[in-house]
Amino acid sequence: MSDDIVTTRPTTAAEVADLVRRAQRESLTITVVAGGHGPWSQAPAPGLRIELGALSGIEIEGLALDGEDAVVHIGGGAVWGDVAATLADDGLAISSGDTASVGVGGLTLGGGIGWMVRSWGLAADQLVGAQVVTATGEIVEASADENPDLFWALRGGGGNFGIVTRFDFRAHPINGIAFGEHVIDGDAGGVMRAMRDLMHDAPRELTVTYMDVPPMYPSAPAGARISAVWADADPERLRQVMAPVADLDGVVAEYTTPVYRDILLEMPEPPEGAEAPPGFIGGNGLFAELDDDLIDRLVAFREAYPASVVFLRSLGGAYGDVPQESAAFPAREANWFVMAGGFDIPGVIDDAARAAIRADWERMQAGRLAEYGNFADTERPDAVPGMFTPQAHERLRTIKAKWDPQNVFRRNHNIAV
Repeated sequence: MSDDIVTTRPTTAAEVADLVRRAQRESLTITVVAGGHGPWSQAPAPGLRIELGALSGIEIEGLALDGEDAVVHIGGGAVWGDVAATLADDGLAISSGDTASVGVGGLTLGGGIGWMVRSWGLAADQLVGAQVVTATGEIVEASADENPDLFWALRGGGGNFGIVTRFDFRAHPINGIAFGEHVIDGDAGGVMRAMRDLMHDAPRELTVTYMDVPPMYPSAPAGARISAVWADADPERLRQVMAPVADLDGVVAEYTTPVYRDILLEMPEPPEGAEAPPGFIGGNGLFAELDDDLIDRLVAFREAYPASVVFLRSLGGAYGDVPQESAAFPAREANWFVMAGGFDIPGVIDDAARAAIRADWERMQAGRLAEYGNFADTERPDAVPGMFTPQAHERLRTIKAKWDPQNVFRRNHNIAV
C-alpha cells in the first residue's frame, strides 16, 4: 500500500464509482471531501482523496406552489452558502447549518442542527432521497421506498455507508426572517435562565443560540450574546417574544430583517503561512434540559478559563416531532445542544489547566443524552456508540455489515461491524 495521497476531483457519479472500484483494486484508503470542514479532510491520510466540489449542482424540481414545499436536488459537493443563495431567488430555504462554507454532505449525514431546527427540523429530516455510490462501486438510489435501510442510516449515521453524490431535499417557502442580537454585559447565569424559561413554551418559529467566546474573528465577536431567529419577517413579533430576555439589566437588543442567506456565517480564510489553529479540549452534548446546575457550571467554566467558549442552541419544536425510530439521529427528546471547551494554546495553558478543563467538561457531560457527531472533531472509536441510541447503534452495525462489510468508508465516526 502506497504512502502517497492521490487527490481526485470527479465530475459525475460514474467517475466516483470508478474511483471506489480503483481503491478496492489497489487497497487504497478512501477519504471523501465535500465542504472540507471535517477533521478527516483537514488531516489527509495516505490513499485516495475524493473531492466532490465539482458535484455541486442545485436544481429545483418544478415550481413550488404557494405555501407548498419544493423538492431540490443538490450535488454531494455543494456548500450551504451556495444552496441558500440559489434557493433565495425562489423564496425557498432548507434548514441547514450556520456556516456558508460547510458542505451539504457532511452536515446532512451527521444530522444538521441549524437556524430553522425548531421550524423544520434537522437538515437530515428534510431529506427525501439520495444517490449513493456503494462500497462495491455501484450507484443506487435511497429513499423511503427504495433501499429504505440505507436511507434510514444516511439520516444521522454519517459517511459510513457510501458516497452520496446527490441529495434530494424538501425546501420550504420563506417570506423572510427577523433576527435579534442580544449583547450581554452582566449576569450571564441570569440571562441563560431567562432564555431557558422563555424557550420552554416558545413558538416553534423561534430558535435561539447563546455564545460566549474570547476574541476570535469578526463573525464571532468576543463576549456573551444571544442570537434569535424568527421564521418570518416580523421583527416586532420577535421583539415581543424575546422581551423576557431583552428587558433584563445588562442586555442590549437590536432587531433586523436580513435575508436568510445572510445569516450564514462567512468564515475568514487564515492568512497564508498562519499557524494551525489551536486544539480544543472539551466536548458537546444533546441535553433534555438546561437545568440550574448545568448553567452554573457553564458560567463558572467560562470564568475560569479565559481562552474558552460556551455555545448553546435551542431544540424542540419540529426537531422533537420526528419519531426516534425513524432515523439514525439520537436524542429527539433533547431541548438543548451544549458545547463547552478551552483552546489548547501553547504558553497560555499548562498540563494542569488541560486536566482541569477535561475534568470540568466530564462533570458537565454526565447529564447528556448523546454526543453530536458533527461537533466531535477527533477520532474516538470508543465514543461512537454514545452518538446514537443503543437500538440505533445496533441497527447501524447491521446496515454497515450489509452495505460496507469491508469497512471501505472508515474515515469518519466509524460504525464497527
